[in-house]
Amino acid sequence: MRAVVLRNMELVVDDIAQPEPAEGEALVKSLACGICGSDLHFVKFGQEMVTASQSEGRSRFAPDLERDIVMGHEFCCEVVAYGPNTPETVPVGERCVSVPSRGAYSNEYPGGYSEYMVLDASMLLPVADSLATHHAAVTEPMAVGLHAVRAGAFSDEPAVIYGCGPVGLATIAALKIDGVGPIVAADFSRKRRELAGMMGADSVVDPRELSPVTALERLGSFSETVLFDAVGVPGMLSLLSREAPDRGARIVVVGVCMQSDTIQPMAAIEKELSYKFVLGYTPEEFEESLRALENGLIDASQFVSGAVGLDDVGAAFETLADPEEHCKIMVTPHEEHSL
Repeated sequence: MRAVVLRNMELVVDDIAQPEPAEGEALVKSLACGICGSDLHFVKFGQEMVTASQSEGRSRFAPDLERDIVMGHEFCCEVVAYGPNTPETVPVGERCVSVPSRGAYSNEYPGGYSEYMVLDASMLLPVADSLATHHAAVTEPMAVGLHAVRAGAFSDEPAVIYGCGPVGLATIAALKIDGVGPIVAADFSRKRRELAGMMGADSVVDPRELSPVTALERLGSFSETVLFDAVGVPGMLSLLSREAPDRGARIVVVGVCMQSDTIQPMAAIEKELSYKFVLGYTPEEFEESLRALENGLIDASQFVSGAVGLDDVGAAFETLADPEEHCKIMVTPHEEHSL
């Protein structure tokens, strides 16, 4: 089968062996797979990510970079077959999504940038006929935003979102579903500020012109505030420490920074800041995000901005470096599209 392979930290299209489902697994046809910001970062900073994971003694994100990797963990698929002695959780021929318990950054299992994958059969979720395939594929990033919001442990606090890329937009969507407000969002990109407003932010600012915390203060007086780092680049932790209100702010770090970063502890100490670092989501949050998309609580049409076939994935990675061009690009292994 054809796949986009990360080989020697370069993306190449090649023929690889099609996986066979073992007991407990399902073979699925990849219909659409979103290009994640983490994938973009991994191509650039994969070695730093592996080194950091290994230095912590966990090696959760530590594939062998000298071997092939087929990325792609934001997908909607069609069930093709099941492994031996495996119950059919979703009928063959039907569409599904799943927590990416196989693949992603694995040397052993291909991800969604391939024509076929094997998934844990017990984790397949059927997709309603009313939900478009490309929109179902954003279940995964929406679950990331939902998990970040739940980690914020809101009562009646407002929220400030730094970064309106896919993760920031997913966080805004989850905040709206949970009735949190007001919501202030900030991004350098004009296009992404527009999307933040469409997703439900009450105030959207260019941080070069106005601090998002100042924008929040103009909306009212609040005893506590939750700030989200949805950028994931060095310097953001220090920036949020400086800009956070004087007392009681909570900082939720959802953007994945794959490089070393530092903070000034006194800034956090004097303001009594709390930091919460989050990763992924629970299976329950993943399913809740799918149902929110199916029920129209999240408008994914504002989120998905283009699609490419396998041969154009490399070009799509380059295009996504410009936030004014695209938000979420889908990879369609069995269809040809051009941006």
